[in-house]
Amino acid sequence: MQKQHYNELSRIFLRLSRFDHLNAIASWDMSTMMPANGSQARGEALAELSVLRHQILSDKKMARLIDAAAQENLDDVERANLEEINRQYQNAILLPDSLVEEQSLVGSRCEHGWRTQRPANDWQGFSTNLKEVVRVSREEAQFRSQAQGLSPYDALLDKYEPGITSNKLDGLFGSLRDWLPGLLQRVIDKQAAETVIIPEGPFATEKQRQLGLDVMGVLGFDFAGGRLDVSAHPFCGGVPEDVRITTRYNQDELFTALFGVIHETGHARYEQNLPRPWLGQPVALARSMAIHESQSLFFEMQLGRSAAFQQLLLPKIISHFGQQPAFELSNLVKLSQRVERGLIRVDADEISYPAHVVLRYEIERALISGDIDVDDIPALWDEKMQEWLGLSTAGDYRNGCMQDIHWTDGSFGYFPSYTLGAMYAAQLFAAARRALPELDTQIAEGDLEPLFTWLKQNIWQHGSRFSTSQLISNATGEDLNPLYFRKHLESRYL
Repeated sequence: MQKQHYNELSRIFLRLSRFDHLNAIASWDMSTMMPANGSQARGEALAELSVLRHQILSDKKMARLIDAAAQENLDDVERANLEEINRQYQNAILLPDSLVEEQSLVGSRCEHGWRTQRPANDWQGFSTNLKEVVRVSREEAQFRSQAQGLSPYDALLDKYEPGITSNKLDGLFGSLRDWLPGLLQRVIDKQAAETVIIPEGPFATEKQRQLGLDVMGVLGFDFAGGRLDVSAHPFCGGVPEDVRITTRYNQDELFTALFGVIHETGHARYEQNLPRPWLGQPVALARSMAIHESQSLFFEMQLGRSAAFQQLLLPKIISHFGQQPAFELSNLVKLSQRVERGLIRVDADEISYPAHVVLRYEIERALISGDIDVDDIPALWDEKMQEWLGLSTAGDYRNGCMQDIHWTDGSFGYFPSYTLGAMYAAQLFAAARRALPELDTQIAEGDLEPLFTWLKQNIWQHGSRFSTSQLISNATGEDLNPLYFRKHLESRYL
């Protein structure tokens, strides 16, 4: 039987992938290079592109093609691709063109305003734009909820992590609440007795950039297919053939930018190693945001902050910044594994980080369900920050509820993927360690290829061919098991 219907779908999705390419690079430019006065025109152009993409994807002929293709003689990869095509189609037909356009416009406006409103601590100005984002996000959630039989928030969660529900998250995060605060206090008490030497700056931005580029090279980043730039909030964007990562620099401090680069390089290596023969098709995309975050946290936390990796990192730091007492191996390990309560999520250590995620999860779920409104966010944020970390953000919107970029474009349901990703990363690293008994020695000696080969064979090359649970089970021998995360933290820090 010919595959004419499947082949026509493949051609349509190849075209859509080219739109996605343009959208990704235009969005990257908007965050890194675009002059401020270009914001409105760029936002309108991106909205136009979003509507065009949505119209093609939600065309009625798609259903006929999908049904016909399902009867054709497809191999396993084509069958998996068809499932992903159908998932994208089913998601698209839930939303009218007008809402897709409005979401893009209000998201661009909110994100652009945030760039100046956050440094100015201007909650009033930011909240005006955020209210519009929340309004259209609630509309989207209602459309999805009614069609999928899910709660409004679960319907948004499904966009980022198919199959996950708030009930499952409540179980995972409820368990964290039982043991994480106690572990955090024990580690802080333990580290209080340690002597740690803080590196003396300033650390010139250009030298930090060169160090980041060196480390990206060690981590296998393909510079012929990507680049490093600066943005207000670190991110990984672009497309597999042209990956764009960003960080931000502080000349008074060295490690925030460096570990930001390592984190984003984890995202980038995943993108650069997605299955090239399938590019342009949904099956070639990353499996989910939690799997994507598992790769960035695998690089930043499991690998990057390990004592073995510090041995590899130390000579590179000294080559760029010279020798000083802080740049001694045991001290560098202490610095990279320092645990403390802080206000900023992206600067948080791996023990306190889940607290930042659960806080946002609980707020955004209440926001989408209508239990709270935008005006309630600052007080609730302060309450939860004090509950989890004993810190107050009263009046400090810049370092509180305005610190992240994710809500500006309506990415509600995204935040849980960070802590799910941390759990997957710990489980994957444990499996890699079983498969590679000499792993620590290899890392310290700079031989990272066995580890990257293991990741490519078990995660990267599969794209979206398998479900998340299948992918993790194939790689580690079991579905998500949060005990690996707890064991990793206790082993490293106690």
